[in-house]
Amino acid sequence: MQFDRAALRAGVFVADGGWSTQFHMRGVPPTVMAETANLTHPQLVVALGRAYLDAGAQFITTNTFGANRINLERRGIESGVGELNRRGAELAREALGSREALVVGSIGPSGKILAVREATAEQLRPVFCEQGQALKDGGVDVILLETFSEVAEILCALQAVKETTALPVIASMSFDSGPQRTRTMMGAAANDCAAALEDAGADAVGSNCGSGIQFALPAVVALRAGTTLPLWVKPNAGLPELEAGRAVWKQTPDEFTGFLPQILDAGANVVGGCCGSGSEHIRRVAALVAHRRRATGV
Repeated sequence: MQFDRAALRAGVFVADGGWSTQFHMRGVPPTVMAETANLTHPQLVVALGRAYLDAGAQFITTNTFGANRINLERRGIESGVGELNRRGAELAREALGSREALVVGSIGPSGKILAVREATAEQLRPVFCEQGQALKDGGVDVILLETFSEVAEILCALQAVKETTALPVIASMSFDSGPQRTRTMMGAAANDCAAALEDAGADAVGSNCGSGIQFALPAVVALRAGTTLPLWVKPNAGLPELEAGRAVWKQTPDEFTGFLPQILDAGANVVGGCCGSGSEHIRRVAALVAHRRRATGV
């Protein structure tokens, strides 16, 4: 499978589900940084990737979301950025095997906010370059910038990984503010974000995480109004409930996919899940997408 921007824009495809929440459901303590499972629980990483692929995912994300230099230093984790990211990419490719799907290298925010001068773009640039290069070395097909809330930071990351890796880049932000949840927590409007990211050279744009799939539609509509690029949409499976001090995600696969038809009608091209979603959620997503393809011929 190739990353074909025109084909993505013309069709509907299936992405995977959540990673860190699934690891914690499988016994990795919530206090443990999920990305370190690449070294401590590699068999668990491969098994989750295979579960998503078996469910019908055509994009498999690496378990590297927070594996940047700033996050690792803040947590006192001695494993290097290169080691964690390369291994994450290698495990995703191991899970893929001979299947037709794309390995997507996940990069999350740095943990610093440019607007309040916690860092400068010049300081963050090498952080994103380092992670992007390690993911490329590990064999990813595409870079995914996900869960960003600050336009300046994601533009910095986009430029850094584009110049460092020359790989296609999906730029996804989290929209959970405003009356219709069409703004980031920093106040940026979804349509403006989409336009800025397209102008900056993103190959696809989108939204992920946020307040849950039941609130995702207005942001998807706004994103589509701001760009002609393929739309990547991976909402959370509802909102978690606290039980005995633990976050529990209760939205069922059928409840989750009940919101998908309108999201697809609004122009989403790649759909999956984020926090709280698992392989059964993706199995239902894949079934709905397959039915839509048969019905529409797309």
